[in-house]
Order: sequence, then C-alpha cells, then structure tokens
Amino acid sequence: MLILGVETSCDETAAAVVEDGTKILSNVVASSLELHAKTGGIIPETAAREQLKAIIPVIENALNEASLKPADLDAIAVTNGPGLFGSLSIGVETAKTLAYSLSKPIVPTNHLVGHIYANWLENSTPPAFPNLDLLVSGGHTELVLMTDHGQFQWLGGTRDDAAGECFDKTARLLGLPYPGGPPIQKAAEKARKIYALPRPLHDSKDFDFSFSGLKTAVALQVEDKKLNDQEVADWAASVQEAIVDSLLIKTKKAVEKYKVKEVLLAGGVAANAKLKVEAAKRLQVKVYTAPPKLCTDNGAMIAAAAFFNYQPVPFQQIQADSSLFF
Repeated sequence: MLILGVETSCDETAAAVVEDGTKILSNVVASSLELHAKTGGIIPETAAREQLKAIIPVIENALNEASLKPADLDAIAVTNGPGLFGSLSIGVETAKTLAYSLSKPIVPTNHLVGHIYANWLENSTPPAFPNLDLLVSGGHTELVLMTDHGQFQWLGGTRDDAAGECFDKTARLLGLPYPGGPPIQKAAEKARKIYALPRPLHDSKDFDFSFSGLKTAVALQVEDKKLNDQEVADWAASVQEAIVDSLLIKTKKAVEKYKVKEVLLAGGVAANAKLKVEAAKRLQVKVYTAPPKLCTDNGAMIAAAAFFNYQPVPFQQIQADSSLFF
C-alpha cells in the first residue's frame, strides 16, 4: 500500500511516500527554522504563512522523488493534531482537497502516534509488543505503554514544561541558539565539571515529569552573568545530564512495573546522543531509536502510523464532516 503522509503540526512542512508502513520512497521536509531562530521560538502565524508557500512544492517533490503520480497513491494520511491550529489547517485542507480530487481515502493521524511509528521505518527488526514509549519533544514529554497497534495506555507526562522546551529555555539562558538541544549537546562535549541541579518528581510514585523547576534552578545560577566558554560547556553538560536522568528515572520505574523488554524513544529529543547511550546502559532492555532525521517532524512517520492504524475516511465524507479532522 502506498500512502502519502502530510505533516504540518508546527514549523515544518513535510510530505513523504511510504510503502506498506516501513519502506520510505521519499521524505521531503521544508523548515522555517531560520526565521524562528531569529525570535528564539516559533511564531505560529509566521509558521503557517511559510507552510502555505511550501505545501504544494513539498508534496510535488515527494511524489517526484518516489517516481509516482498522484493517481498511484492508495491513500493520503495527514496530521490532525495536536499542534498549532493554523499550521494544522494548511496540511489538513491540502490533504482533503487532494484526496477529494483523486477519489482517494484520507487517514487523519495523531502527531504523537506518528513519532512512535518512526521506529518502524526502514527497520529490519521492528518493535514487538508490549513496549514502552518515551515520547520526548519540544512540546511533549509522555510515557506510553503500547500493547498492540493502536492500543495505547498513557502512563504519565510532564506537569509543566516539556523536556525539549527545557533544552530551549536553558540554552537561551546560556547564550546558545534555538533550538536548544543540539547546541547544548555540542557544548557539553567540552565540559569539565557538573553542577548540582534538581531532578523534580524523581521520587514520586507516579510516572509524571516536571522540568519548570530545573529551568528555574539554572536561571537563578546563570541569569545576568557573563559566562566564559568553559562555564557554558559545564552548565550545558549539567542541564543535559539532569534532563536525561529525570527522563530515565521514570522510564526505568515503568520498565520494571510493566515488565516490558523493549523501549521506544521518540520525538526530537530522542536524537540526543546522551539520552540514547544512557537509555541503552541503564534500562537493561532493547532500546529503539529512529535515525535523527526521523525523530524530528516528518511525513514518513505519519504515513507509517496511518498504515498500521488504517482507519480511512471515504472521500465522499471529506467535506461533509469537518469534525473528523479537528
């Protein structure tokens, strides 16, 4: 089955063609990151305007790279949330129009589920069930138990800031660019010491996370101070270690309670090298992580999720019921 996946939940404009949920035939992403880097964060209206410009060329490029015509597709999958409403609307309305004009079914797909299914792409030994999913991004930090395709049990999540958001905000405090994860990881490589930082909720009995206090602890120590390069590196390493440690403390508790043998890392923060190394070392189970380009937002993960959770909307219903999408 050939599925075109369309993803526009935030600042990326992405489209991909995936065969049978695992084989990537094309994967095209246009990002407005440079614009948002100037303001230190995503401005929703700016993101949506850039997506409006990019959506048609991105879809055309995805089809061309796959050497396909629109009529060759079996279905169209599109992210219908969560995300920025203006951005989501660009992808949804474009996918609806394309599906209607081609008389193809459309598959509304959850963005977070898409991140999890990145671990099925181009993987010769796909994950087995049950597995534990640690979904970590700029907007989300969730622990999910997955017992089968489409069978999810939410175990816990952040009570305030997401882990990726903590990376971004602490990077700004350290004078590092947006998004914060990659520059913090790079700076941390030159660290010589680790500062003491809190691990909020580390001893709570639930599976919730909290990163607002960690961000505040860093701010109290470094805000309005002129840090030299070595101090920036040391603080970057301290932040990274605190975030990774906080994530894995709760993940390990969940592994032990639910007796899973596989853990899936998903979302943009899953590309962090420290998290991947420490997860493999400390969890003592098989750990899956998609390649970095599939950890961030992309259309291939949406197409994969749609294939394994195929619940199409016939093209005749596309205009009749908008509640199917939002």
